Formats: sequence, structure tokens, C-alpha cells
Amino acid sequence: MKIKTFITLLIASFAGAMLAIWGYKKFFPEKPTVHFIDPTPTKLANFQPAVVQPADFRYAAAIATPCVVHIKSTYRSEAVTMRGRDPFRDFFGDDFFHFFYGPNPPQVQPKVSTGSGVIVSKDGYIVTNNHVVENADEINVTLHNNKNFKAKMIGRDPDTDLALIKIETDDLPFIKFADSDSVMVGEWVLAVGNPFNLSSTVTAGIVSAKARNINILARSNGSSAIESFIQTDAAVNPGNSGGALVNISGNLIGINTAIASPTGSYAGYSFAVPSNIVKKVVFDLQKYGATQRGFLGVQIRTVDDELAQKVGLSKPMGVYIETVNEGSAGKEAGLKPKDVILKINGVSVNSAPELQEQVARYRPGDKITVDYYRDGKFETTTVTLKNKYNTTSIVDNSKDILDALGLELSEISPAEKKQLGIESGVKVTNIKSLKIKEFTDILNVFFITQVDDQPVQNINDFVNILKNKSGKVLLEGIYPGKPMSYLYAFRM
Repeated sequence: MKIKTFITLLIASFAGAMLAIWGYKKFFPEKPTVHFIDPTPTKLANFQPAVVQPADFRYAAAIATPCVVHIKSTYRSEAVTMRGRDPFRDFFGDDFFHFFYGPNPPQVQPKVSTGSGVIVSKDGYIVTNNHVVENADEINVTLHNNKNFKAKMIGRDPDTDLALIKIETDDLPFIKFADSDSVMVGEWVLAVGNPFNLSSTVTAGIVSAKARNINILARSNGSSAIESFIQTDAAVNPGNSGGALVNISGNLIGINTAIASPTGSYAGYSFAVPSNIVKKVVFDLQKYGATQRGFLGVQIRTVDDELAQKVGLSKPMGVYIETVNEGSAGKEAGLKPKDVILKINGVSVNSAPELQEQVARYRPGDKITVDYYRDGKFETTTVTLKNKYNTTSIVDNSKDILDALGLELSEISPAEKKQLGIESGVKVTNIKSLKIKEFTDILNVFFITQVDDQPVQNINDFVNILKNKSGKVLLEGIYPGKPMSYLYAFRM
């Protein structure tokens, strides 16, 4: 009886279990098994993974912040028009002049703008943007420790929007230059500066692109402008101009220069001059007082897919030569229109900004190798770079100054000075650019006797007074046969 009962219970248990299994599968169907593929054999071609960077910027901020300064530029506004100087005023004084002519118009209050700068040497050299200091009558620098100094202008390079100033002190913290060629898209970076007068502000982002051209410098400097910016999404605002863009080690990879914005404030992207260009410009301004740029002397454009097919390339690459200037370095090296430049000294160039950036690192007289494509063949040539005047000489700062002003001057003899009744002077023989014409009514055959109240005996005197000048300049002189002297004001 017990055995029969046991067997009955066993059969009932088995039937119940089978019924439970059937019901589970019926109402709870089995999920498919997920199989993971081993990713080890798969990798991206030509990609070497970098060390993972921590999202901690304390070290970089501590290194870079003391090297970034606040710059205040003061502009003393003054009408930039021609004014006659009455000899009666010189003889009898202002009271006599005011009695007949009325008082002078009230002085306009000085204007002030602010920006940032980066200390690049312990003895006080500071790099900043040209647009921060280019018209300043006075430049004041405040260090990270709140010490204040007056700065003097060493030199400016509008083509890269860089300028070098100096304060008289020593033993300063200074930033180290990184190789901007090694910067990679996606790399963490910090922007250090003084936006909205908020000193020592640090923001973080990544490198969004390289060799970016936004046509901001070309609008004022034409084809000689160099725009090959590092683009980032680190927040940069007015006041950040001239500040540092640094890598995770706190080393300089660029000078913050511009933002892309419909409002004038940060809207997502900012742009910095690469440190390799900055380093070269700083050296030139220190040594020569002017940037020494080598030129190929060619007009170029980036190769797109349509142009690549037209010239016979398998894909878009390199930079297409549209024209070659007569007497230029490129012409003498055998480059021709329709050539496609592929490399400069072994470095690939796939856009016009990339080519400009590479060539801008060299000086007149430097030799570079140029790899190019012509009529289905790959060729190489050696180019001896020239300056913008198509010579291999170092550009004299004085020639740059006269060219920038658009003036041609000539010396005047002691006999001419005696005949004109002047003790000093140089003669304006030609006015050929807008710099002077835009701000003054000066005419040819004007004799400049003084610059900023300093007598001018010859052209060298004129250049030496102006070579490190920024801001307002006063030219005083005479026209033959006219009884009064004239005063012209303009800005460098």
C-alpha cells in the first residue's frame, strides 16, 4: 500500500513539473543569447592611441595662470585732421590766440580697452594680439600677483595679429612652448585669460579643428595674412584676446585671438594662433623689430574633388597653384601654374592655410623642399624663399615703416633748409597708400620738420622715432610759400 501510494505521488509530481515547465515556456519565452565579438583584432589604420587624459586640469592651471597677464591699453582721442599753426599764437601765446580765434575744443576723455598677454621670458617679454595694443598711447600690464608695470612696444605683426611688448623687471614666471604640430583634434586644452576684466580665468574644452581659416585677418591685411588657427570649444570672450591656450601639461599651444559669434560673446568656438608661428614671430620681433617672412610668390587654392579629377589626382590632396609671380622664389625654382603642392619639407599640406602656416615658419634666404604633382608625375624641387620685395635679404624695419605709412621721403640739403627757413626736415615726395590719406589731408612736397615734437634731420631720424611707436603720431612741417606751419595727426 505504501509503495503504491509512493509511485502515485511520484507520477503526480513529475506530471506537475512537466506542466510547470510547459507553462513557463508558454508564457515566458526564452530570450536569445547575446554573443560578444572579441574586439582585439580590430583597430583603426594609422591611429596610435594616446594615453588617456584625466579630466583634471589643476596642474595645467597652476602652471599657466601665473604666466598670463592683464593688459590695459589707453587711447587718447584727438581729431585726426589738418590744423594750421598760426605764428602769432607761437609768438604771443594761447591767450592772444584765444582772443581772436576762440578756445580750443574740449579734450575727449581717453578710451581704454583690455586684453590678455603671455609672459615668454623671465626678463619681461610678453606676447599678445596686435589688435589689443596696436593703437595704444599707453600700455599697462598687471601681473598675476597684482603688480603693475608700464610696457613698451617691441614690435607688431598684423599678418598674424601678434605683438611683442616688454616690461622692465626680472625673474618672472614664463610659459614653455609646446609643438603645435603635435596637437590632435579631440585633445583637452585650457584657455587662460581675463574675459570681461575677470582676471586669471581658466576655461576648458577640446581641440575642435586645426588649420582653420575664418577670413578675419585677410579683411584688413589681404593675401599676406596668415590664418591657420587652432579651433577649440573652450569658452573665450572679450578680454581673452592675447591669452594662452595650453595643453594638459600647461605648455603653450596657441594665443587666443578670435571667436565665431553673432553676438560678440562666446557662442561655441574660439580660435588661436598656433604656438609654432608664435615662437617664430616672437624671435623675429626681438631680433629684427619686424617679422621676417619667406614667400613662395604663388597664388593658391585648396584642391577639392572636382579639381582633383581635372588635374588627374586620385583624390583631393595638396594645394593648387593658380599663378606664379614673376621674379618670385617659386618661379626661380621651376614651379608653374596648375602644379599641385603636396608637401613642404616633408610635411603634407592639404589646404591653403596649412601651406601658409608651413612657409611662414621660414625666413628670406631659407631653403625648403617642395613636393608637387604635375602632369601625372610627382616631382621635388628646392626653393630659396624670398621676402615680399623678391629679394633674399632680411627686411629692414625702416622700409616696412615707410611702406606701412605709404610715404616716400627724400633728404633735403642745408641750402634748401636755409631757403625754407627751417633747421630740420625731410621732404614728402609721394603718398602712395591709404594709411596717411585716410586720416590726413597731407599733400606732396610737404617738409616734415618734427615728429612728436622731435626734430627730424634725415630719413633715419624719422624712422627711428616711429619704429617702436604705437598710437598717436604728430607730424609738423611746412609747405613752400605758405606762412604758417601745419600739424597732422594720425595713428600708427
